[in-house]
Amino acid sequence: MTPDEALARIRRYDGALKAFVQVFDPPLAGDVATGPTLAIKDLFDVADVPTGGGARVPLDPSPAHHAVVVERLLQAGYVAVGKTHTVELAYGGWGTNRAVGAPWNPWDSTIHRAPGGSSSGSAVAVAAGLCDVALGSDTGGSVRIPAATCGVIGLKPGRGLVSLRGVHPLSPALDTVGVLARDVATAARALAVISGPDGETATRGPFDAEAALTTDATGRRLAAIPLDALGEVDPEIGRLYLEALERLRGAGLGVEMIEPPQTLDHSFTPNGMLMAGEGWRIWKDRIQAHAEVMDPWIVRRFEAGREISDERLAEAHLRRAADQAAFHAWLAGYDGLLSPTCPIPAPPIDTVDETVSPLSRLTRAANYLDLPGISVPCGLTDAGFPAGLQILGRPRDEASVVAIGAAFEKVSGWNGRTPDLSGFAV
Repeated sequence: MTPDEALARIRRYDGALKAFVQVFDPPLAGDVATGPTLAIKDLFDVADVPTGGGARVPLDPSPAHHAVVVERLLQAGYVAVGKTHTVELAYGGWGTNRAVGAPWNPWDSTIHRAPGGSSSGSAVAVAAGLCDVALGSDTGGSVRIPAATCGVIGLKPGRGLVSLRGVHPLSPALDTVGVLARDVATAARALAVISGPDGETATRGPFDAEAALTTDATGRRLAAIPLDALGEVDPEIGRLYLEALERLRGAGLGVEMIEPPQTLDHSFTPNGMLMAGEGWRIWKDRIQAHAEVMDPWIVRRFEAGREISDERLAEAHLRRAADQAAFHAWLAGYDGLLSPTCPIPAPPIDTVDETVSPLSRLTRAANYLDLPGISVPCGLTDAGFPAGLQILGRPRDEASVVAIGAAFEKVSGWNGRTPDLSGFAV
């Protein structure tokens, strides 16, 4: 869409949706402004624009430079129309934010449902057609979770492909930058633009989106986790997952029901320990200074990291390396690993239990084990809420993730479905 079209839709719908924390009018562009419209999670620096980080007190009131990924997109012709809501300091999977407010999931205009987090506003903006593509960060599922609950594509690369410079951290061992879009091709092409070495955290790339998108996935061998090995899964999510597997089989991909040597749940607790331990060490001064104006649940999560000693944190890194080696060896026999993205659809936000994190139960493994992954919409529940199919790839094999995701997209039956926004119109 054109920037004018995007801004018109933002003016019409975002007063109720609340995807954006700041709208760029006029839009922000590089030397050439011919590409897709872009939204930027408010964890990424944009020069001279406050980086709020989902907090009342900005993380940086006036950054000197764009984040590397923002700069690359602008120079490639993308046109930024604003910055989007995030869970405070990106530490949460529900998409809630008691500090500055949470966006509405666009699939229900009568009940405020969880948008998924932490890249909540980015997913809402894409799902509602307020932009073509959005940036998000993913430390335990924060791109894929909101993509699943809002019915869009969420693509997370493995580490080392995309620069983290100018993106405020949660856990340096786990953080990745990903993209959200309404189709796999748009997401893959944005990933290609932001990929490549930066002299610091990014050492791989660039990613070849066109090669991945034109790869024939027929005959690929996929491991699918049996429903009874996934823990508690909403029956509707389970039904849509099994239907997705049959669609893949019908498209000529081999789908084998098999339990991995480690369940996806196995990664949940150690991934959480790394987030808390590293996050506390990064943000403790800020939390001690501003706790009274922060989301109290975010404060609790960070303060849990205070109890994690340096020795325990070092042990956690060693255990992670061993877990990665074992899992990577097993996954080498397959082209991808399939599961639901989230085990439940988006609940009403006032029913959310902040003491648990079911939306990230099946996504944290990709960060802990350093695997690329994508969430692709796989249908609506009987109540009309989206579900996502998660496709994880072998280490550094973003190409297969995109190829399999594109193959599934063609047979998914989703067909670019979008939410009815009439209830949000101004």
